[in-house]
Amino acid sequence: MHPLVSIITVNYNQPQVTAELLRTLRAITYPKVEVWVVDNASPQPGFDALIPLFPEVHFLKSEVNLGFAGGNNLAVKQAQGKYLLFINNDTEVPPGFLEPLVARMEADPGIGMVSPKIKYFYEDNLIQYAGSTEINPLTGRNRAIGQREKDDGRFDQSGPTAYIHGAAMLVSRAVIEKVGLMDDIFFLYYEELDWCARAQRAGFAVWYVAESEILHKESVSTGRESTLKTYYLTRNRLLFMRRNFRGLVGWVGILFFWLVALPKNIVMLSLKRRFDLANAFWKGGIWNLKHR
Repeated sequence: MHPLVSIITVNYNQPQVTAELLRTLRAITYPKVEVWVVDNASPQPGFDALIPLFPEVHFLKSEVNLGFAGGNNLAVKQAQGKYLLFINNDTEVPPGFLEPLVARMEADPGIGMVSPKIKYFYEDNLIQYAGSTEINPLTGRNRAIGQREKDDGRFDQSGPTAYIHGAAMLVSRAVIEKVGLMDDIFFLYYEELDWCARAQRAGFAVWYVAESEILHKESVSTGRESTLKTYYLTRNRLLFMRRNFRGLVGWVGILFFWLVALPKNIVMLSLKRRFDLANAFWKGGIWNLKHR
């Protein structure tokens, strides 16, 4: 018997990219799914044209941009699956990718979240994610195992990992019932890491499943000079640390940010004459002082 899987993706100004994902989802071999697409108040037209092209899909439209967590949560509130697959709209999937993910979770009810092997769509056999390291409590950063490495067999072992990847994560409804939804205060970046940390504190295991893989259309160099990305990564790195590292460890990390990371980054960006990024970094830090 196959449990129902609710597949959820969020669209923002990329109807053609979303359509490419939906076409690959049509070809999957897992027999029991429902697909949800949330439009996050895209200012550009094109989303409505998808509706008649994919009559099997549930389409939702938000009147405001709710961010990554908020957009996904909009569909979660209506989805019926025992498991929920959150997948970026800029991915494509092979037909049999879902079965290994479900099988891993069905085999062990203690597992609350899993992610597949993720490879770069535009690169030749290059891995983006094959598990994750722990987040460093000093810097608030972690590293994807296998990132920018060739998929040559070294990353073919499934097992527990520190964090799932937001581009593709299968989550059990039991996690949602016990710890709640992703927190939309993050808006963009770190929300899935915070959710994963909360799930693990509640006793759920997190796995990387090597037998499943998807392709992600993110470039290896995407968004390096984005003020939006700089702001939210800075803001949410500190927010994550405040929420998930307690006691002396937490205070050391916060002091490191204010006394080392923030001045160092602002100086380096200013020397490069990227005052826009330096300002975004500063604002990301200051947000945390105003929101306690």
